[in-house]
Parts: sequence; structure tokens; C-alpha cells
Amino acid sequence: MLGLILLSVGGAFAVSLIGTLVVRRCAIRFNFVDRPAGHKGHEKPVALGGGIAIVVAIISPIVLGTALARMLGRDDLPEWIPSLFATHAEGIASKLGMVLAICGGAIVLHIVGLIDDRRALGPIPKFVVQIAVALFIAGPMGIRAVEALGPPLSICLTVLWIVLITNAFNFLDNMDGLSAGVAMIAAAIFGVTSMMAGQVFVPVLAWVVAGSLLGFLVFNFSPASIFMGDAGSLVVGYMMAVLTILTTFYDPSKGSEPLGVIVPIVVLAVPLYDVTSVVIHRLRLGISPFRGDRRHFSHRLVRKGLTERGAVLTIYLATAATGLPAILLPTTNWTGAILILLQCLCVVMIIAILEHTQQSKPVN
Repeated sequence: MLGLILLSVGGAFAVSLIGTLVVRRCAIRFNFVDRPAGHKGHEKPVALGGGIAIVVAIISPIVLGTALARMLGRDDLPEWIPSLFATHAEGIASKLGMVLAICGGAIVLHIVGLIDDRRALGPIPKFVVQIAVALFIAGPMGIRAVEALGPPLSICLTVLWIVLITNAFNFLDNMDGLSAGVAMIAAAIFGVTSMMAGQVFVPVLAWVVAGSLLGFLVFNFSPASIFMGDAGSLVVGYMMAVLTILTTFYDPSKGSEPLGVIVPIVVLAVPLYDVTSVVIHRLRLGISPFRGDRRHFSHRLVRKGLTERGAVLTIYLATAATGLPAILLPTTNWTGAILILLQCLCVVMIIAILEHTQQSKPVN
């Protein structure tokens, strides 16, 4: 499995790294840049289009790998392909339809994001497209969460979850390296969790997502020379939602525990906290919850005295602190699960205390 992980991460990383270099150069040449204005914190124009490299780095390895397994069959795979891939080639090939559907949804969101990056569309058109994509995934494609609740309720909850997580990472894309880094950590955690559940395709998808984000982060970490824009953040959030749905967190036949189903909420506690707190704060002020501003968790940490890099690294650590213990939720007993949940709650409360504490006056 290690070889397959390295191939997934390394291949996606290389495609993303090279793709970001190419896109950055083209974006500058064709004036596809994000200019400082309003709530934006950068001081000079920064290249847009990083989402193009991320999307290509995610879609190309997954589609090509699945198509390769479909065309060649288990006995005809080249020797350099990991044996685990060869062993599960037939199963991977059977998922080609699902892969094309997931990638199709990502491409639709990507195109809408590109249009919005070029000329703002406003929240309503983007919401309509997000809901349409989520309905397609949950409806005819049958990729659903909590299926035990029955199709109608399962589809409704799946659509809500996809739209929520998509927007959570879109909201989180407010500081250099923040959304990409948090998503990379979460994707790696979902990769480990799905491996422990005995899955093969889902871990590969998770590690491909992580590798693509890592390649982009080389140029996006502060000071960023390129942004992913909505063309990237919408797809990143969508892929994180899909990963949580595809991962098996609870399987009674394998002795896993029911509380495993809340792993996604624990792993994504920080992005969920950020989007919830920002929306509530904006509503209290009587402004649109989709109007960009500098009231995000990251901005409030900077106002407390942290540098932008320090704030981003703090949020990385908070994501890891909530997410890493969540790996054990499907296999631990109720006592252990409660302790993990309490730890997650403590981390979120620390975040809330830090950002709402008034800055003290300097000591003479």
C-alpha cells in the first residue's frame, strides 16, 4: 500500500507543481490577477488560476488510473504498477462511472469558479450550481451519506453536507496557504482512515487530493505568488465533502463503532467553526453572510498580534489536533470516543477564547 500512496501523492504533487508554474506565468501574461481592493489583504496584484493546476492534478491521475484498469485488466498491467493496484484493478475499473461523475461535478464547479474569478457572479448563481451538482451526485449517482435513513432523507442530508463543506473551504480561502493547507491535512487523515477501513480507491483519491494541494502550496504559502480563487476553493471543498461520503467510517461486519460516523465533523471542526462563526457574526451586523470581509478566525488571530504565517500555522495545528485523534473513532470504545470528542471540543473552545479575548495593553 505504501507504494500506491507514494505514487498517488508523488504523481499529483508533480502535476500540481508544474501546472502551477505554467498557470502562474500565463495568468500574469493575460492579466488574470487578483488586485488589492476592499477587504483583501495583499498589497499588489497576485496571479489567479491556481485552481486550474489543482483540478488537473486531481482529475488526471484518477481518471487515467481508473481508465487504465478498465482497459488493460488485471493480467495486462505493466510490471511497474504496484501489486496492490493490480490486485484491485477489477474493482477500481468498476468505479469508472462514479469517477467520471465526481470529476464532472468538479469540472462544473471549476468553470463556475473561473467565471466568478474573472467577473463576480454573486452568491445565488454559485449556490444554484452547487445544489445542482450535489443533487446529481446524491440522486442518480447514489453517492450518499447515512443511507440507513432511506433515500429521501439521505439525499437531502448529502446535498446539505456537500454545499456546506464546499462553502466552508471557499470561506476559508482568506489567507495565503490556509484553505489548501487545512484541506491537505484533512485529506491525509481521510486517507489513513479509509485505509484502516480496508478501502483502496478512496485512499488513493484522498492521497491524490493531498498531493495536488501540497504541490500548489509551494507557491501559495505566505507570501503567495498565486491564488487558487473560487475555481480552486469550490472544487477543494467539494472533493473534501465527497471524500467524507465515500469513506467507510462505520462497518459493523468489521467491528467498527457507530461513533465513527462523526469522524468528518471532528476532522473538519475548524473549517466548520470558521464558516459558522463568520455567518453568525455577519447576520448580527445585518449584512449578507456571503459578503467578503476580514472577520474570519485567521484575521482575528492576526489582530491579536500573530503574523499571517503564524495564524495559518496555528490553524494547521488546530486542524491536526482535532483530526488526528479522529482516526481512532471507528475502532475505539465509547469511553475513548467521548474523550476524543471532548478533546475536539476543547480545541474549538480554545480557538473561540483566543479570538474573542481583548488584546491587552503593552507593558511599559
